[in-house]
Amino acid sequence: MSFKCRVCDSVNMEPVIDLGIQPWCNDFLTPEQVGKEPSYPLNVVYCHQCTTAQLDYTVPKEVMFGDHTYLSGITKSLSDHFKKMAIEANDRFCENKDEKSVLDIGSNDGTQLQHYKKLGFDILGVESSVGTATIANERGLKTINAFYNLETAKEMGKKFDIINASGVFFHLEELHSVVKAVKFNLNEDGVLIVQFLYMKSIVENCAFDQIYHEHLLYYSLKTLKTLLNRHGLDIFDAYLAPIHGGSVMAFVSHTESNRPKTERYQAMVQEEEECDFNSIKTYKDFNRRIQAMKQENLAFLRSRKAEGKKIFGLGAPVKGNTMLNFFGVNTDLLDCLTEKNKLRDGLYSPGMHIPIVMEDEHLVHPDVYYVLAWNFKKEILKNNQNLIDQGIEFFFPVDPEEL
Repeated sequence: MSFKCRVCDSVNMEPVIDLGIQPWCNDFLTPEQVGKEPSYPLNVVYCHQCTTAQLDYTVPKEVMFGDHTYLSGITKSLSDHFKKMAIEANDRFCENKDEKSVLDIGSNDGTQLQHYKKLGFDILGVESSVGTATIANERGLKTINAFYNLETAKEMGKKFDIINASGVFFHLEELHSVVKAVKFNLNEDGVLIVQFLYMKSIVENCAFDQIYHEHLLYYSLKTLKTLLNRHGLDIFDAYLAPIHGGSVMAFVSHTESNRPKTERYQAMVQEEEECDFNSIKTYKDFNRRIQAMKQENLAFLRSRKAEGKKIFGLGAPVKGNTMLNFFGVNTDLLDCLTEKNKLRDGLYSPGMHIPIVMEDEHLVHPDVYYVLAWNFKKEILKNNQNLIDQGIEFFFPVDPEEL
């Protein structure tokens, strides 16, 4: 293959997962756009040199992140997680500082920033999506509408005590420019907090729907460390949090600061080594399980349909479109997708063209909810206990163990 590893530049790459030709999964469609959306290859390849799993095709960042409909403030459990992270960062690294500052990369609607602001931080967000940056600024959460890279960092000309990157590092087309930018913007004793989907959790949960065009890279601790070390940064602490079905909170500093490595971080690294997680065998086994999952889910949906039952998709998350398109689940099986996010009201899912209706507007519940927003399982079950008591079935195609 001529494709070069995004992390280490090696050309020793091998295909491991092929999810076919799919539309960009955040490309929700107006009625006029249905059937006209472009599609792209969705393949995961494995680097034999640094062991990073990654996509071999890049949809331009301007297409995916110039303006999109994702809002981080919609889900209470995500906002609660962001609040917890802000408090932890403040208590661990900024408690004795009279003045403290945070930069949030990919700050979306400012949900994370608002929690830092309440703790007395001088805040700044960088968000590429025009609409979401506007929402943040209207809420009084100072946000620059731009792609964060070394050029943007130098234009800021500022150093920060905390740099937050929630769900950003696996999106980066300008990967090395962004890491150089972090190096430039981070105070001498500052901490970068990288919150990322943990590939080990994705594999264990068979959560292949978290593979999509926006997610260019799929990190383990080993592969993230390889990237950061290349630019004078290093992980000194990490732990696994339950958000999104298993995400790592990695704490990063300048390599020269020589912060001691925590026992919990070292234990996670050791676990990756002991189970040989970073081997190509892991990904080939994962691919086989994905194929089996497809057959099991189609069998479930078809059997419920054969029983005359009405099925709605619960949630219209971006990742859900990977699953719907790979499985080939369209309106023959799902009547609609119910959603809280008003920006998706009246739109259609890319590829399968399933209509999206607002959760609080549809009057009749189905017999079965096929839960695409499975990563918020606890919140969904709690909010819908009365429907469960009435005998409505909630089926989770991905059902992660409680963390």
